Amino acid sequence: MSLSPPDIAETADPGPVVFDAELRPHRSLSMRGFRLLMGAVIAVSAIAGGAVYVAGAWPVIGFMGADILLIYWAFRASYRAAKRCERLRLTPAWLTIQRIDPRGRGRTEALRPHWLRVELDDPAGPSSPLLLWSHGRATPVGSFLPPTERERLAASLRAALGRLRFEPIR
Repeated sequence: MSLSPPDIAETADPGPVVFDAELRPHRSLSMRGFRLLMGAVIAVSAIAGGAVYVAGAWPVIGFMGADILLIYWAFRASYRAAKRCERLRLTPAWLTIQRIDPRGRGRTEALRPHWLRVELDDPAGPSSPLLLWSHGRATPVGSFLPPTERERLAASLRAALGRLRFEPIR
């Protein structure tokens, strides 16, 4: 069962936070590295463009400029996608999943933890989804994570759910 955010806010105190995780896509190239890479690409293209111009094939320079723009656009799109975020927060009353898209728009889902089942292929492959099942409906989480991270998240979430289910609520 999924509830909208206003319904979550109207519930009684959900209790202490048992599990809290913020998931973000990994980007191995820092912004400084991106600037250095773009500088190197521009320098190589300028040198090659100068040689091509001297050789008399000046129309090729336009394609080299298009290559630079395409590389820049691809990296900017990758960095924009890296702004995506998912936050999982487990309390005795709810597991809330807050998703923030690259444009900053948020969406929240809430699932009852006592009906929740965590499912992931063993071993997890590159396309194996981490699914949270509740009331016959699957909710994928961490789709941008590598398989090892999804396995760790699944194990941590299962452990937290186990503690929640078998420890008395205070």
